[in-house]
Formats: sequence, structure tokens, C-alpha cells
Amino acid sequence: MTTEKIEVERFSLTSSKPFDAVVAALKSAVGQPDMVEFFKATRAATSFPDLERVVQGALGRTGLMLFAEFDLGAVLRRETGSRTPNSMRFVVGNPLIMKEMVKHVSDAGSYAPVTILIDERADGVHLSYDLMESYLLSYGSAEALAVARNLDAKITSLLRESAS
Repeated sequence: MTTEKIEVERFSLTSSKPFDAVVAALKSAVGQPDMVEFFKATRAATSFPDLERVVQGALGRTGLMLFAEFDLGAVLRRETGSRTPNSMRFVVGNPLIMKEMVKHVSDAGSYAPVTILIDERADGVHLSYDLMESYLLSYGSAEALAVARNLDAKITSLLRESAS
């Protein structure tokens, strides 16, 4: 058994836009496939080119798709009442990007797809993302880091666009 400490860098920005507008902007930029149908289609693919076609068809204009969303604020409101700020966690990614990282660093599969947090605070709507490069830095794979940097650029561009 081993335990390693990994330092993670968080990208975060604050928007003055309303929470719902930020969420809508993010969701409009990523594919939103029916996940049951998506996974059926990926399992039914008989070749890698077939799988690529399924994935490409599920991606939004950013080259990313929404795997899941969790309304954390709604859960909190059950306990605290209606004044609890909004908070949503989005699981976003691209299986083909994940594959490229996992080819070089198996543990990359623990970090992809990625999490984006959008939450309301006193100073505005925060958009946060833990940089994939920081997760993979300690593994020392230049190939995986190159893929991670490209993914980080996609995600941070998405967050900047959603916030503005």
C-alpha cells in the first residue's frame, strides 16, 4: 500500500453575471447527450473508428460533453431553507482526451472527466476547476502533461466564456 501527496492547482474566477446565466452559458457550450444512449452506443461500437464517431457526435462546440450534473444547492436547501446560495457541480470531459492521458499515465483515469464547480458567493458567481496538469505533474510523463495542458486550456476557456 502506498500513499502519495499530490499538490493540486485550482483555477477560479468570479462572474458578475447571474448564476442561471453562467450555468446556461456553460451548458450551451458542451454536448449534452442522453447518457444511457451514449453508453449503449459506445458499448455497441465494434471498432475504434466507430467509437470515435459516437464520441464526436456527443461533443459540443468546445469538444467537450456533460457527463453528469449535481445540484448541491438543492440538497443544502433541504436542510437550510430557500436562502441557501446556488451551487452546481458539473462533470465534463471527452473520452478521447481521457484515453490519450491514460495511455501514458494510468492514474489519469482517476481525474477525468473533470469537475467544474459553479457556486454563488457574496462577491459573485465563482467558477472553479482543478487543473489536470497539476494532478499529473508528479507522474513525469511529458506526453500526458501535453494532453493535460490542452484539456486545461479547453476548460479554462470554457469557464472564461461562461463567466463573461
